[in-house]
Amino acid sequence: MAVTILIADDDPQILRALRIILTTKGYRVITAEDGARAMDAAIAGHPDIFLIDLGMPRLDGIALIEAVRGWSQAPILVLSGRTGEADKVRALDVGADDYVTKPFSIEELLARIRVMTRRLPHEADEPVVEFGEVTVDLAAQAVTRTVGGTSRYVRLTPTEWKVLEVLARNPGALVTRRTLLVHIWGTDHVTDTGYLRLYMAQLRRKLEPEPSHPRYLITETGMGYRLVLDGVDPAE
Repeated sequence: MAVTILIADDDPQILRALRIILTTKGYRVITAEDGARAMDAAIAGHPDIFLIDLGMPRLDGIALIEAVRGWSQAPILVLSGRTGEADKVRALDVGADDYVTKPFSIEELLARIRVMTRRLPHEADEPVVEFGEVTVDLAAQAVTRTVGGTSRYVRLTPTEWKVLEVLARNPGALVTRRTLLVHIWGTDHVTDTGYLRLYMAQLRRKLEPEPSHPRYLITETGMGYRLVLDGVDPAE
């Protein structure tokens, strides 16, 4: 299966050139001309590698890196015209893995992408996540719950699935409220935390043994949510 690369840059010439070059090298390429569209494309396409410019409209590169790091550990390579050390340090501090200054050599860029590709996991199939009586099949987008020895399909709304999917793809990790809000409703709704509480309550009613005392779908007060798997103490 081809490695998927998402390129986020507001320069259409760079997008076009990199799409052509990387496609000829066998990569699958997704492009976005601003940070908000890049976030939507990342959620829909689950890229293996990110190439991110810093100076983009709607959601700048730093904010995009922070949002991506809320749910993905995919390698991030910054492509930026900013040459200052402070910009590089900030990008690396918020979660970027590497930084290339524009203008850059195509051969150097390809070499750095090859290094990142070697670090990718090689599992071809989407994972299946299990907690308690619940099984989440990410490939089939299906949730089942075993009760009394019988496995039953759990019907989720599209929004409930989106919330659960991000948590299930990052078991044990804190997923920030901002990440979930951008994922589900876009960048115009980053303060609508009441929606998240509503959908989390609905998920707990469907998936938790005791919804009023959640064991798996945990709230991290003031920060976000976490899916805790069996064998891990949620208080830790």
